[in-house]
Amino acid sequence: MSRILILGGTAWLGRELAAHFVADAHDVTCLARGTSGPPPPGARLIAVDRSASGAYDDVLGTDWDEVIEISWNIDHVSGALEALAERAAHWTLISSCSAYASNAEPGADESAGLVDATAEGADDYATAKVLCEQASVAALADRLLTVRAGLIAGPGDRSDRFGYWVSRCALAARKDVLAPTLADRYVQIIDVRDLAAWVVTAGLSGTVGAVNAVGDIHTFGDVLTQARSVAGHSGDVVEAEAEWLVAQGVAYWAGPRSLPLWLPEDFAGFSRRSNAAFRAAGGKLRDLHGTLQDTLDDERGRGLERDRRAGLTRTEELELLTALQERTVV
Repeated sequence: MSRILILGGTAWLGRELAAHFVADAHDVTCLARGTSGPPPPGARLIAVDRSASGAYDDVLGTDWDEVIEISWNIDHVSGALEALAERAAHWTLISSCSAYASNAEPGADESAGLVDATAEGADDYATAKVLCEQASVAALADRLLTVRAGLIAGPGDRSDRFGYWVSRCALAARKDVLAPTLADRYVQIIDVRDLAAWVVTAGLSGTVGAVNAVGDIHTFGDVLTQARSVAGHSGDVVEAEAEWLVAQGVAYWAGPRSLPLWLPEDFAGFSRRSNAAFRAAGGKLRDLHGTLQDTLDDERGRGLERDRRAGLTRTEELELLTALQERTVV
């Protein structure tokens, strides 16, 4: 039995990690505010604000076989490293593929350059992830696994991005669904359960270095085809070109009034990164159909017509479909 410390462990990925460790009979402690809910049964919660003085006092007296850091707050990450780096046999940092400087090259692997964290105007999230990586490498050297995760999907996802398409197909039923032009666009996700299972195994086996934890590459069209099959959608998928959608105030990728997972053409490599290192390190991926089915079950449980963090409302979508049809007729 190993002693595991998860810096987090009560929200989505962190809770999934804790549940996997508990299922394997490890001694699991979660250090977090706990505002996202309790950790899974069998894990211990130390409820603390990591910005507070003495945040790590209750875990300083233990030698940890594995520490997992989920935060991208550089102050939190630096504080944990200062307090705990010498007490950890192995450390896993959950980073992101957003740390890469370029999204233009399909097939890019872990050798690709990272965002310049000193550059003015750099994306705050990407910069924070790079700073967290740099601090972790400096403190841990050859005891560190850096997991550059891609888009995480599956049941429990509160970002509303991946789940938008299968839930929208279910809501539309026999009516049309609006989509961006699908040709030459791709989707790459990793199921949260697959990611957690691999992180647990990789951490306990002492895997080090940087690994892109990303799924297999699917065309956007294939994702929609499978989403429609899972949802029983029998309407049409109506494609609209990027210029028209942008002119109508439809956003790329995420957020209100968006078409989730849709990216500009200069992001040709974003959803096509290499997962060869992940596979070589024992990473396993379930089929897309299974993730879509479980995601739809979760979406139905939360309500297909609820307010979403990402995507079009059904009213917005119908208005756009009408405007597109009128433009076509004219």
